[in-house]
Parts: sequence; C-alpha cells; structure tokens
Amino acid sequence: MSSAPDVSDPAPAADRAYALTKELVLTGELPGGHLFSEGDIAARLGVSRTPVREAFLRLQAEDLLTLIPKRGAVVVPVPPGEAEDVLDAREAVETAAVRRLLRRPEQVPAAVAELRAALEVQRGHAERGDLPAFAEADEAFHRTLVAAGRNALTMRFYASLADRQRRMSVHALGPVPEELPRVLREHEELIGVVEARDEAAFAVALRAHLDGTHRR
Repeated sequence: MSSAPDVSDPAPAADRAYALTKELVLTGELPGGHLFSEGDIAARLGVSRTPVREAFLRLQAEDLLTLIPKRGAVVVPVPPGEAEDVLDAREAVETAAVRRLLRRPEQVPAAVAELRAALEVQRGHAERGDLPAFAEADEAFHRTLVAAGRNALTMRFYASLADRQRRMSVHALGPVPEELPRVLREHEELIGVVEARDEAAFAVALRAHLDGTHRR
C-alpha cells in the first residue's frame, strides 16, 4: 500500500483529513457508493470532527464525495461516460506532446531517460504488488510523456486529470493484478517508439495501451 498520512504530521488537521480521505477514495479502499462518517476519519487521525467536516466539504467540491446531513458522506462513483472522456483527452494530449517533442529531436534523449526512470519506479511497485503506488506511478509515467512536449497549457490541463487517472487505474487493474507486467511492457514499447522518433507508431501504441487497460 502507498503510505497514508502520518498522524504526527504537523500539517493542519483539516489538511491531513483531506489527504487521508482523498487517498482512501483514489485507491479504492473507500469504493464508489460507500457510506462513511466524519467519526471514522477523525478516529484514524486522532482529531475532532470539525476539521474532518472541512475536509469533506473540499472533497465534495471536487465531486469525490456527496455529503448526507447527520449521516456522513458517500463516495461518488465514477460517472457513466467519464472514463471514456478521460481516455479521449489523454490520447489527444499525449499524442500531441510526443508530436511536439519529435519536432525537437535534440530533446528526445533526455525525454527517453526521464521516461525510463519513471518506468523503473513503476516496475518497483509492481514487484512489491503495491497497486495504489503502481497506479500513482502510472499517472506519473504518462505525465512525463506530456511534460516532454513542453507545453505549459496542456501540462496544466493534464495535471487536472491525475486523480481520475489514478482511480481508473486502480479500478481497471485491481481485479486483474496479473496485468501489471503487460502495462510495463507496453510502457517499454511507448518509450521505444519515442526513441525511434516514430510519431505514427506512438499514436497506434498509445491507443492499444489505453484500450487494453481501460476498454477491455
């Protein structure tokens, strides 16, 4: 499991409650439709309910929780159609980023080195069987692809998809952990076509990768 917020953390209690609750939702420990209370989180952190209530309000604003007066909060399931929207956006942004990278071939070696470093982090999580950390590293790998395009606007947009990406990866791979090696192999392939500076092959490989993971 990825590390949960430390109860001895000097950060404000509301921030710690927010970080813990969000992590539980994104990793699927609190699945869609699950009802839980402020007291559940307060007890885990050793704080009062007031900062937890503040954290819940923040998460409701992010469409991760629905608050139910006098009962607690329900985790919002991934809305129908949202996953497809995220995948279409990712495919467009990642393909555009690589296209832009390949117009500056002198930057390709550095980008490839960064991608290989991100992949090794993800490989380590796979070897330990840590799915939440693997999903987080998966998002980081693809974010590294986008960063290689050096487009500040698309990088900010792509960062806004991070939470949804992590949640989708946990949902897609949790029931089939044997799929983790396939994801790693496909990331190797993506790196290979970037290194070969083959824009068309990258588009095909990315589509197959997203389909194989999320559209099975």
